Amino acid sequence: MRNVVRKKLHAALLHYLAASALEPGRPGLFGTRRHNDPVTSHSTALVVGGTGPTGPLVVSGLIERGYEVTILHTGRHETDLIGPEVRHIHTDPFDGEATAAALGGESFDLVVAMYGRLRMLAPLLAGRCDHFVSIGGVGVYRGFGSPDDLFPLGMPVPLPHDAPPVGDGEEFRKLRMIRVTEEAVFEHHPGAIHLRYPQLYGPRQPLPREWPLVRRALDRRPHVVVADDGLTVKSQGWIGNAAHATLLACDAPSAALGGIYNVADSSALSIAQIAEVIADELRHSWELVSLPFDLAAPARPLVGSWSTTHRVLDIGPTVRDLGYRDVLAPVDAWRAAARWLAENPPERGGALEQRLGDPFDYDAEDRLVAAWNDGRRKLEATLDSIEWSSEPNYGSAYVGNRPNPGITASQQSLNAAESPARPADR
Repeated sequence: MRNVVRKKLHAALLHYLAASALEPGRPGLFGTRRHNDPVTSHSTALVVGGTGPTGPLVVSGLIERGYEVTILHTGRHETDLIGPEVRHIHTDPFDGEATAAALGGESFDLVVAMYGRLRMLAPLLAGRCDHFVSIGGVGVYRGFGSPDDLFPLGMPVPLPHDAPPVGDGEEFRKLRMIRVTEEAVFEHHPGAIHLRYPQLYGPRQPLPREWPLVRRALDRRPHVVVADDGLTVKSQGWIGNAAHATLLACDAPSAALGGIYNVADSSALSIAQIAEVIADELRHSWELVSLPFDLAAPARPLVGSWSTTHRVLDIGPTVRDLGYRDVLAPVDAWRAAARWLAENPPERGGALEQRLGDPFDYDAEDRLVAAWNDGRRKLEATLDSIEWSSEPNYGSAYVGNRPNPGITASQQSLNAAESPARPADR
């Protein structure tokens, strides 16, 4: 019975990761190794963690590659997505002495450290594995927590892979420790591959940040408040895409050994685009009401920061050295994430919603939108009284399906149909 349940859950989770949906000849998520010699039937892998959103996908991929897999975790989050062929070691991966005692003198061909105190695990597993893959976070970059530390304000788009990490003066200790942890990994495993995970989305997320949009779509809200037109873009990762990148790192391509790689979907959608996709998937439509960020209180859980500046990562080296490509395109991935949450909703008013920071106070939202619309009408009436000596427009190079302000219809037709591009524009 357990195997039947596991297969059903696994099929549901991996529905949109099927190799049949990929380009002909392209390897699937659980394809065989491409960079190394094939593993033997006795190759062993230890996965620290393994029961979170990406863990079962990584475990399944390693089994498909021929590994005998052991997972080391607390045992508090068992899942039927992991089958009986996987051995479990139950201990606290944040406790060095307990973990050392649980492992005894064992060694492994591969270690994938996805959970626990990595600064402790790295030295503990030194000399006990042939290949070490570790998972960290993207918050290591300077300006991630404080975009006003950078000039000009905010991270460039995309943020270069080799951009400087946080320094010792970083205000947030958690971000400093991400950098210290990366240094510890390579001190003890010079040939390791370290992956920087972004904010993930998709099934089984412990804190699904897309839930504010999914719940509002399910509740058939007529509008959603977004900050600054919802144009904020940040790199995120569908769980299947992140698992795929992890498995590529497990394959130990020679070009990647000793390297740090950003993990994210190949393209990123803005908050407004995500809202549009989620509404469409759940058979709903709504108006996106744009307010300046300082006034857009309901949009704070979606932005997740005090600033609407972008956080877009450069994954070029990940593509080049690991051979990464999305298993599932972001638009389809966001659709799948929305469906999953619609079918597996968190408790309304429960602890998870409180952690998201969204009160779902629709009455207050409606009053905010009404006040904004009223104030905007009054402001527009005042602005209409301003006379320009020459109305600002989009410039002579403008091409678009809306009129260029202050330009006559005949001039716009002439520009669109007859004006050749100047050499400097080509």
